[in-house]
Amino acid sequence: MKLRPPAVPLITVDPYFSVWSPADRLTDSEPHHWTGRPNTAIGLVTIDGETFRFLGKYDVPEMKQTKRDFTALSTEYRFEAAGIELTALFTTPLLIDDYYYLTRPISYLKLSYKSLDKKEHDVKVKIAFSEEICINLRASEPVTASTFATNDIKSARIGSRDQKILACDGDDIRINWGYFYISTKGQSASTSIEKLAYGDSALPEMTFVSAENVICPECGALFTFAYDDIESIVYFGEHLKSYWNKDGAKITDEIVKAFGDYDEVLAKCKVFDDKLFLDATRAGGEKYAEILELSYRQACAAHKLVLDKNGDILYISKECFSNGCAATVDVSYPSIPMFLLYNPELVHGMMRPIYKFSRTDMWEYDFAPHDAGRYPWVNGQVYGLRDTEEGRKLLHKYQMPVEECGNMLVMAASAAIASGDTSLAKENLDLLEAWVKYLFENGRDPENQLCTDDFAGHLAHNCNLSLKAISGILGLGIIYKLLGDEAKFEEYKNIAREMSLDWIERAKNEDGSFRLAFDREGTFSMKYNIIWDKLFGTNVMPKAAINAEVASYRRKMNKYGLPLDNRSLYTKSDWLIWTATLADSKDDFMEMVEPLWEAYNASESRVPLTDWYWTHSATMRGFRHRTVVAGHWIKLLEYSEKMKIN
Repeated sequence: MKLRPPAVPLITVDPYFSVWSPADRLTDSEPHHWTGRPNTAIGLVTIDGETFRFLGKYDVPEMKQTKRDFTALSTEYRFEAAGIELTALFTTPLLIDDYYYLTRPISYLKLSYKSLDKKEHDVKVKIAFSEEICINLRASEPVTASTFATNDIKSARIGSRDQKILACDGDDIRINWGYFYISTKGQSASTSIEKLAYGDSALPEMTFVSAENVICPECGALFTFAYDDIESIVYFGEHLKSYWNKDGAKITDEIVKAFGDYDEVLAKCKVFDDKLFLDATRAGGEKYAEILELSYRQACAAHKLVLDKNGDILYISKECFSNGCAATVDVSYPSIPMFLLYNPELVHGMMRPIYKFSRTDMWEYDFAPHDAGRYPWVNGQVYGLRDTEEGRKLLHKYQMPVEECGNMLVMAASAAIASGDTSLAKENLDLLEAWVKYLFENGRDPENQLCTDDFAGHLAHNCNLSLKAISGILGLGIIYKLLGDEAKFEEYKNIAREMSLDWIERAKNEDGSFRLAFDREGTFSMKYNIIWDKLFGTNVMPKAAINAEVASYRRKMNKYGLPLDNRSLYTKSDWLIWTATLADSKDDFMEMVEPLWEAYNASESRVPLTDWYWTHSATMRGFRHRTVVAGHWIKLLEYSEKMKIN
């Protein structure tokens, strides 16, 4: 049985260029941006003079949808009407080890058909996108549009009139600068601009750009959707372009290239898709593999890849539907498993903004910061206030000191292992040493502070946060090992082992499981932070303790998964899979992860994957479209043994 997506990815390039279908059938709703705002689009097919709808809610008879399927990089629909079967294949080639394709802001739609009644048919197709694709708020931002041709490629372009490039930051906002392009190719191709009344009659007509073509029985019809944002990120005052146009490439030239390399790109996507599904099935079962397939495009599209002035990779995340923070450490930390597996340099790209910010005069603390800005402005932390003395107190209150120190140390170690490159860690060894010092002094029994699960509030004596400290200390020990200092490695490993044994004595419940907080007998929480000890093969935490903890989770499972802890019925999908990966057997892992598959399959929250949902109802508690779903790869990372150091 194939997983029914809560929302189906159609165009997934970056936090701004984002189009999803929030329905089972492509004709049941207009497409949406990940924020839930409409990205109205219309897909019409004319068969022997009779017009039908296969995309959107326009007032035309709909085709019968007969299939919906997805892989990591493509989404396929099939429809029937008037004697034909129409296939629509949406592909965004986010090839993670190829920066050009990972960042080239072009997505494909290939349409083809076959005759069901053995007759010949004349089939034409029209795709139209509204102005919502390039503005934040409909009816308050005027647009301009035009059509043009490049040889036999016909294109239409639309963008905001004012073009205030990188003029605002925030969470629940859409891009309102740059230009969207829709293109198709061939002698029968054409493009147009039109005004249509759509939706709420109280709103004015919208401008649509459209492309039309004949669907050839042999070769189909190919459409591309492109978005040139011109400039992508503000990085400590400097405006940076995306990787694809770092040397001044023009989007019109890239559209021509995209038509020329479609077959090659599609073949590369299929190789990646097939390998991912096979590897994930072997590691964690078919339902686990389907979760990864649905997570992949979202994980990539919550980032933007740019280069700093030194030519180094910056991989900037947006903390979607949380607070819009950029380069958030405790969002990067749960995301790293997928990137460690496929391209660990992207993990270095997540860390560089934090290292840079930590060395500025703005940061005066002895622990790691929470973030480096609010997307798309990466100018320094915004999580809290610091303009006044009272603001500085608030800033400290809302920090996550043990959390972020441990996160940065684990990220530094794991990226160095996966890449075989210790240069970034070595360059920032003074910061890493300062952060591990903070863990020595504060990680054994953390004071009343936030952890990454900040929605649950402050908590003193947090057992799982103490495990984060142990993992961070291990991380620096591993970095020393990779730098050739075995004595330092053994020293730090022994400290982590001593802390682990002490942790067991203080965290143990009477039934052998372990507490949420050291001073709260009978409580529980997921102990996901100790997973790195298993992945590294350092074994500082006795296996018997972990096995007892995992066994205790069976008694606490709900219909749609294991709650995060005893305080509420909600859970986190990333931490659920990390916790399941603590289990020794594949069967035990699958038993813990199957309820997550069921939650996504049944959820009435028709949004891109949420990582925070209710385990009794499968509905979203909060968050959507966050890159933390890349954390779902941790079982596959374990299966690869890529993190083993012994």
